[in-house]
Amino acid sequence: MHAIHYTKYINYFFVLLVLASCRPQMSDQEAVFVGRQTCVECHQKEYDLWVGSDHDFSMDTAIEETVLGDFDDAEFVHNGFTHKFYKKEGKFYVHTLGTGGGPADLQIAYTFGFRPLQQYLIPFEDGRFQCLQISWDTENQRWYHLADSVYKDQEIPPDDWLYWTNNAQNWNGMCAECHSTNLKKNYDPETREFHTTWSEIDVSCEACHGPSSRHNEWAAYKEGNRPEVENYALEVKTSEISSRELIDQCGYCHARRSSYEDFIHPRERFFDIVSPQLPIEPMYYADGQILEEDYVYASFLQSKMHMNKVRCTNCHDVHSLKLQKQGNDLCLQCHKKADYDNYKHHFHKYYHEEGEALQVDVREELTEVGAGSLCINCHMAGTYFMGVDFRRDHSMRVPRPDLSDALGTPNACIQCHADQSNAWAASYTEKWYDKPKAFHFGETMHQAYRGDTNAVEGLLEIINNPLNAPMVKAAATQYLTQFNSESNNQVIKEMLNDPEAIVRREAIKGFIPSDPQDLVNTIAPFLNDTVKMVRIEAVIRISELPDGHLSQEQKRAFDIVVDEYIKALNYSADFAASRFNLGNLYGNIGQHDLAIKNYKEALRIDAKFYPAIVNLAMLYNRMGKNEQARELLLYMIEHFPDENEPYYSLGLLMAEMEDYDASLKYLEMAAVRLPERSRIL
Repeated sequence: MHAIHYTKYINYFFVLLVLASCRPQMSDQEAVFVGRQTCVECHQKEYDLWVGSDHDFSMDTAIEETVLGDFDDAEFVHNGFTHKFYKKEGKFYVHTLGTGGGPADLQIAYTFGFRPLQQYLIPFEDGRFQCLQISWDTENQRWYHLADSVYKDQEIPPDDWLYWTNNAQNWNGMCAECHSTNLKKNYDPETREFHTTWSEIDVSCEACHGPSSRHNEWAAYKEGNRPEVENYALEVKTSEISSRELIDQCGYCHARRSSYEDFIHPRERFFDIVSPQLPIEPMYYADGQILEEDYVYASFLQSKMHMNKVRCTNCHDVHSLKLQKQGNDLCLQCHKKADYDNYKHHFHKYYHEEGEALQVDVREELTEVGAGSLCINCHMAGTYFMGVDFRRDHSMRVPRPDLSDALGTPNACIQCHADQSNAWAASYTEKWYDKPKAFHFGETMHQAYRGDTNAVEGLLEIINNPLNAPMVKAAATQYLTQFNSESNNQVIKEMLNDPEAIVRREAIKGFIPSDPQDLVNTIAPFLNDTVKMVRIEAVIRISELPDGHLSQEQKRAFDIVVDEYIKALNYSADFAASRFNLGNLYGNIGQHDLAIKNYKEALRIDAKFYPAIVNLAMLYNRMGKNEQARELLLYMIEHFPDENEPYYSLGLLMAEMEDYDASLKYLEMAAVRLPERSRIL
């Protein structure tokens, strides 16, 4: 009996082995991009949702069907010059002020976006595409100049970095990586040429899911006989992942950041590819509200929603990008209607109630009766970018009009009630909610940014509060580093072991060692950190040391990360800041010729990037070329009259050059300009 029973199972197991051996195997070829047309057969629903989305229209070839602007011999007058938009032989042209500020007729190659504005890309030599600053307002059907809103009250001459044919408006470096699929920037720092490529012109399926050739190979087998593979043979896992993993997937594009490389797939670690901007002044308001074009990532990572595992797709459809629900129903997915969607919470009328639209918002337009009952209008106030593009703040905060006057911050109340004061709004919130106002980290950040030592206690509270988001703790850590004391430095040293890479980054940047060996002992281990962003900060700090402090093993790790850092900086070497950082690195490791070359290249890219002038002067001084250093500092004083540091540096340099009268002159000027610097006296 028992023998027969076991034989039955042995035979069954044998059958399973035979079936497994018959199951087809995937090829070992590397996945490549194959285009969305290969996705539609199986994913028609998802494709239909994507069509017409912001991702679909992120960029396109300029043809009759895609160009929304008026090119029927339209004219637009700006600062006395008449710009003309016209068509010729089926192509689109603009007569405008081009390179050097002279009139030029230029062909439009691509459209860029489609609502609420559409921009236009123009090809130039060296593989560059430039964003024309005259844009089409798709809602009001008019041409307008972005400088009137983005650079208001600034004169932008043709040699300025901000001028539209220069680097600030360069598509390849500023825009491309987030508007097309499989974008390869391909900038050559030596020839200063771009050889930018992409597989699809817009943000298509494979921009998020990765190259799909292996997935298509797997899907070609009959269902039930497909190879056993992970994640359907897709390069990027987008389901059954954590909220943080999903947010990072979106964050590659929806974050203000610097990039280390092309957005390759699979993307295993966010901080191996980008280094995000912290939500601090001057890019953000003191309390973390959006100020510059900050996008969404650092805002959302401040929020209680993020801390409670809410993710982008809880609110946005992943393919159409539209909201999952309309009105307050979106928020009522999680929040109780009885507690929040009622008059006792928001104290505003609903849309169906009678009343007069007396409120005046920031656009000097009437606000409808009922708008105040919408959750997003109070908790996701927004602002206009690029003149017409209203974007909501994703930090999802409680309005604090009581802090606005002290911190210089906006609040949702006055966005609608623009004819009232912050104090007026604060009086109502105090009457309605009848409870003490909670401490907000913005109060401390405001002090810290201004160098107020009273901020230290608050910064320590922010860092030690486990309820604060890592993004906020990182900001507090950065601010704490400017208040040097033994106790503060000990806190920063403890933050080096924080589980969040963004916090470790700031702690490495701000740690103050007692001596060179303390720097090596403390920071060198981070050359082997699992996160590239952290390794790079470690190599920057250690590069400041003279040779001889690292062991052979540490030197090997150092050299590896130096190569990583140089590669990352060369990726963005079309920016003055990257060339400046290359200059710093090469100067630190003794490659002075390369340092000088990169400082000068930074100034070629942006003649107003004065840190490159100062550091080049300091390098000349270290090399014993004091006359060149003196000329650069004098140039700084002449062309950057609001900068104070050059006076101090020049005073010290002249003393070294034994011109004591000149030294005294510049040190006295520095003392007046920098009264807080007691060392000058």
